[in-house]
Amino acid sequence: MVSKEQARINENYTKEKDWLHWGPYLSERQWGTVREDYSATGDAWNYFTHDHARSRTYRWGEDGIAGISDKYCNICFGIGLWNGKDPILKERLFGLSGPEGNHGEDVKELYYYLENTPSHSYMKHLYKYPQNEFPYDQLVAENRNRNQNELEFELLDTGIFDNNDYFDIVTEYAKSDIEDILIKITVNNRSDKPAPLSLLPTLWIRNFWSFKDDIVKPIIKKEITGNKTYATIAHPYVGNYNFYFDDASKLLFTENETNTEVIYNIHNDHPFKKDLFHDAVIKGDFSLAEKNTEGTKFAPLYQLNLEAGESYSVRLRISKQALENPFDDGFEQIVSARLSECTEFYEGISANNKMEDNPIQRQAFAGLLWSKQYYNYEVETWLEGDDKEPTPPADRWNGRNSDWKTLRNHDVISMPDAWEYPWYASWDLAFHCATFALIDPEFAKQQLILFTREWYMAPNGQIPAYEWSFSDVNPPVQAWSALEVFKIDKKKNGVGDIKFLKRIFNKLALNFTWWVNRLDTNDNNVFEGGFLGLDNIGVFDRSNGIPGKGHLEQVDGTSWMALYCLNMLEMSLEIALEDDSYEDMATKYFGHFVFIAEALNKMSIEFIGTWDEEQGFFYDKLVMPDGEFIPIKIRSIAGLLSMAAVFCIKKDTLDNLPIFKKSVLWFQKYRNESLKYPVIEQHTEGGNLILSLVPKDRLQVLMKTLLDENEFLSPHGIRSLSKIHEDPYHIKIDGINYSINYEPAESNIPLFGGNSNWRGPIWMPLNYLFIQSLKVYHSYCGNTLKFEFPTGSNNIMDLYQITNELSKRLISIFEKDSNGNRPVHALHAQKYKEADFDDLILFYEYFHGDTGRGVGASHQTGWTALVANLIQETH
Repeated sequence: MVSKEQARINENYTKEKDWLHWGPYLSERQWGTVREDYSATGDAWNYFTHDHARSRTYRWGEDGIAGISDKYCNICFGIGLWNGKDPILKERLFGLSGPEGNHGEDVKELYYYLENTPSHSYMKHLYKYPQNEFPYDQLVAENRNRNQNELEFELLDTGIFDNNDYFDIVTEYAKSDIEDILIKITVNNRSDKPAPLSLLPTLWIRNFWSFKDDIVKPIIKKEITGNKTYATIAHPYVGNYNFYFDDASKLLFTENETNTEVIYNIHNDHPFKKDLFHDAVIKGDFSLAEKNTEGTKFAPLYQLNLEAGESYSVRLRISKQALENPFDDGFEQIVSARLSECTEFYEGISANNKMEDNPIQRQAFAGLLWSKQYYNYEVETWLEGDDKEPTPPADRWNGRNSDWKTLRNHDVISMPDAWEYPWYASWDLAFHCATFALIDPEFAKQQLILFTREWYMAPNGQIPAYEWSFSDVNPPVQAWSALEVFKIDKKKNGVGDIKFLKRIFNKLALNFTWWVNRLDTNDNNVFEGGFLGLDNIGVFDRSNGIPGKGHLEQVDGTSWMALYCLNMLEMSLEIALEDDSYEDMATKYFGHFVFIAEALNKMSIEFIGTWDEEQGFFYDKLVMPDGEFIPIKIRSIAGLLSMAAVFCIKKDTLDNLPIFKKSVLWFQKYRNESLKYPVIEQHTEGGNLILSLVPKDRLQVLMKTLLDENEFLSPHGIRSLSKIHEDPYHIKIDGINYSINYEPAESNIPLFGGNSNWRGPIWMPLNYLFIQSLKVYHSYCGNTLKFEFPTGSNNIMDLYQITNELSKRLISIFEKDSNGNRPVHALHAQKYKEADFDDLILFYEYFHGDTGRGVGASHQTGWTALVANLIQETH
């Protein structure tokens, strides 16, 4: 039986109803982004600051707390709060900019994504708001005073929550229909004392009229019908809406326009500016804000005084319909029904899970869905400037992203972290899609295809990386992701979506050609690529800091390309089973993989290949202009990535594709004869075939290293750098000393902003990739390939058992241990044992290589949501 939520998902993709027209698409941080930066020097953090945000209009989006918008961010809704003591009205989340933090940008708030369905029919968000003055200055000053060897100073560290003097603000959304959204905001006083709160559920309209000519300005108006007061929205793009709300203390109107006196010291043309609510609430003077009965920003104000332990709820409703009784008995019934349907939907997914893992999986899904964001950035327009704004500095035409004039983004996209990284990252998104496939495979497919469209992909085939530098090179994992989505969808629905594979395959072929043409300097099938998403994993900056004018032949660059080859091969075989014209493409990628595998494994006088026979590891090689080469002997996850490039071709597939089979037989006969390390293996003639970048004897060596607790195996997953580098590695190149050491948590160097660290911590996406690859080896080798787990333990397991054990270690990061502590919350373990924190889980960017505590971005339920896949697969 199809659940009601699944029925909504189906209706959306058959275009019966656009259930995704409204969703959690409002960014959590629009300030400090590249797209809002019009400076000559590209100083995004200082051009548009948090302090500017309350008074200054955004050009490319909006932000707020627990917010929603339509899918083009025309009409926005979020909450405003004031505890009677703060210096500013809380309308957006606070955090440190990149230069302010001792480990880069970092949100300094407590908030949690509790529920969300794929159709956004039900959503639930929790924000914890202190009743005493928010420690803005303390957070800035203390983090400024700390160095990179010290921990970040977090909101819980200030002690402001120690006596439970705070409010829990729970925001719920329930859709009665696609254009009828019920909103319920519940304030809980967690203190043992009474406390005041000003609550401003705020509706506003994104500002186009201040930037462009010939724009019809939308309007929000106060209306009174009988004894009912409400607001209407008239918008030229999305039509008319009604906004209903419970009786309020005051009704406030202003305009979503820049306060030029505050920002530029230029006289305002009128007093109704974006920050008027801030001025009115903080100063207690509502004469201006109450004077108007229309504007482009509106809030009913609820001035509350809550007793100790008291709760108070406010009901609101955004609807296309004119409703006679918007808050009759049906309101609570609809909210309750949507929550029940949310539970029904996720129970259908988690039926076989261990009970204690269900809340982990459900909050992971919720965070992934809450991290959808409307993203708008049109580079050519951004460079040129707008009709009604000063012409931007000419230097920008040669600055950041100036080569991406064809890029025009105007879509809802899954973000890595809606505050810390409120912009897409192409390789992050690929991993997000693997988790989306469990709950909404059609959305996952659309996201992957979106990045291959002409207004994203460059004419030369490059996929944009992220807004700080679209030209940076991220690992090419889109093909891997497309296959994961295809397989999960096929298992879920019983049939594979070949049309999707064809669409994505044809466009990725362009991207594959870009990689081959641009990132193989010596045409020897050994690839470069720069940092490749692994930020500071190198002994020097692999993108811009390569010494001696040399170039770096990278194990991970070559491994990613081998994996890309195999993914394209697998896709072409799946398609060829229905359309045999794709057999030739399968042969192309099969051959290309073999040549890459030969190059990586071969040691010759030409210095091709990066395997160190004595140390049993793959290392990067620095090739100098005079031909000299220097191996960079760092034992990092980059050297293990070669194990991820593996594919098992089933006998039935070979038998059904005779042209491809003939090509395979030729390669087996003529290439394996000349290879010292064959990469094509077949147990029996005419049986299954395995293609592996790592020959079996080297795989056995690398697996022992991978599973060694003194190197890569942690109690909570696979580390990104071997623990043997607790004794730092040093190398002198061109007269300069370079070094790297095992850093299990925060980075102590400033590479790539210093907020990510690949020198020891555990990263969920690469752990997931290894686990999936080991399953492929097991599908071919079965019980014939076993290892000690951990190395040296005499505990022998096959590869499938090992993948289960690795998965359990990763899941344990979020589970309670025997003392009731979740490793992820290790720094604040006691707080998370309290009743109102106990079930709350944060999904960090990465995790301490020894303890599993969360590190980096605290709401990266993008790729860290892969724990939901691990829970699903393990149980």
